[in-house]
Amino acid sequence: MQPATSETVRRFYQQFSGDDTVMILMVADPDALASATAVKRLLWRKVAAVDPVTVSTMERSDNLSMVERLKLPLKSFDQVDPDDYSKVVMVDSQPNHHRILSRFRPDVIIDHHPDTGEQCGFSDIRPHYGATSTIMVQYLKAARIMPSKRLATALLFGIKTDTSNFERQTVIEDVRAFQYLFRRADHHLIYNLEHEEINAAYLKYFKRAFGGLRKRKSWVFIHLDRVSSGDACVVVADFFVRVEGVSWSVVSGIVDDKLIVIFRNDGVRKNAGKVAMQSFKKWGTAGGHKSAARAEVMIKVITPPIGVTNHDAMLQWMMKCVQKRSLK
Repeated sequence: MQPATSETVRRFYQQFSGDDTVMILMVADPDALASATAVKRLLWRKVAAVDPVTVSTMERSDNLSMVERLKLPLKSFDQVDPDDYSKVVMVDSQPNHHRILSRFRPDVIIDHHPDTGEQCGFSDIRPHYGATSTIMVQYLKAARIMPSKRLATALLFGIKTDTSNFERQTVIEDVRAFQYLFRRADHHLIYNLEHEEINAAYLKYFKRAFGGLRKRKSWVFIHLDRVSSGDACVVVADFFVRVEGVSWSVVSGIVDDKLIVIFRNDGVRKNAGKVAMQSFKKWGTAGGHKSAARAEVMIKVITPPIGVTNHDAMLQWMMKCVQKRSLK
């Protein structure tokens, strides 16, 4: 797919009128937060109102710090009434990525995750890109909008996190966007965001992980039982894939009535997104990129039924799903 052009932006703007109120929905992470902020800037003075809204609970320190330090406009889903909005935009997400997102038929989707086939008025999905922030840089340039230092910093951080500093899936467009933003961003703030302390509430999850991990060849499997959010699984998975001798970390946890499974690998061997889909697509939603992926499974569909407090059985089921086709 060609980079976004003035024609792309024209078709994007055609989805809106001056009296529209717009809700930008996302599952909050640095790339999504930056992309939503870019959409809000694109729609400035084009519509009546724009609210970036997260459907997920933010607990990770980098997310919270990014919103606070960059003063990003953000509301949580429970703070808004969806009926107040005439248009819905999804960035860095698609309807099947979250149970709340699945309630909506968006008017616009801009994303870099694999295309799930959702039909809408305007869709720009580029799964080969490393970050949705890269796409948004192209939109801003095509619209002849110079990003402020705050927005440039957010977009640069979004690209750095989603490409893991260009260690994950990356294309030349990600590099060009990074170069464009580099001279406009606040690098002192970027450094502080990258070195945020781990949320102290997550220490209990590391204790569970060290006490119950299973290792198979170069794979580490961990089940954390109930967690406050999927972010806890992400933090633990990111940590263990950096351990010597580990090329894959697969970490699961239970949030409400759903099993969240996070995949991380060293980017050398198999594709994490494909492994997640092969392992869990029959049970729920799954997908991702070469070195990072996620699956979500409703507990009630697991057969034979497993109690949410049965740690060993849940870990064994998760491992069996992955090993059946992927562990070699």
